[in-house]
Amino acid sequence: MPRQAAPPSVAGEGRGSQGALGGAATMLRSLLLHSLRLCAQTASCLVLFPRFLGTAFMLWLLDFLCIRKHLLGRRRRGQPETEVELNSDGEEMPPDDPPICVSDDNRLCTLASLRAVWHGQKLDFFKQAHEGGPAPNSEVVLPDGFQNQHILDYARGNRPLVLNFGSCT
Repeated sequence: MPRQAAPPSVAGEGRGSQGALGGAATMLRSLLLHSLRLCAQTASCLVLFPRFLGTAFMLWLLDFLCIRKHLLGRRRRGQPETEVELNSDGEEMPPDDPPICVSDDNRLCTLASLRAVWHGQKLDFFKQAHEGGPAPNSEVVLPDGFQNQHILDYARGNRPLVLNFGSCT
C-alpha cells in the first residue's frame, strides 16, 4: 500500500492552541490582579470610613457651634452692651474672641475640606514608614551608570546609616 502524503501544516497551527491558552491565562491573571486590588481598596475604604465620618462630624460640629454663637450674638445686640474691660494702665482690652463672620468662604465643613480629609487619611493609612517601625528600603539610582541599589545596602553592621539630603543651614 502506497504511503499517503501528510497534509501540509499551516504555520503556527501547532502553537495556536498554546497561544490561545497563554492569552487566556494572561487575561485571567490580569483579572485576578485587578480583583485583588479592588478588594484591597474596598477593605481600606471600610477601615477608613469610620475615621472619616468622625472627622466630618467634628468639622460640622465646629461649624454649627460657630454659627450658633454668631446667631446668639445677634440676639444679644439688642441688649445693652456689656462693660469694657480695662487693664491695670486703664487701657481698653480687646475681647477674648474675635468678631465672628460666618459665610460660605470660611466654613470648615465643605466638600473641598472633606475631600482633603479623605485624601490625607488615605495617605496616612498607606504610608510605608511608621514611627518605631522598620525603615523602608527604597531604591536609589547611582549617578555612575544609573545602577539601582537599595538604601539599606549601604548599612554596615550596627553602625547607624545617616542620609544627608542637602544643606543643613
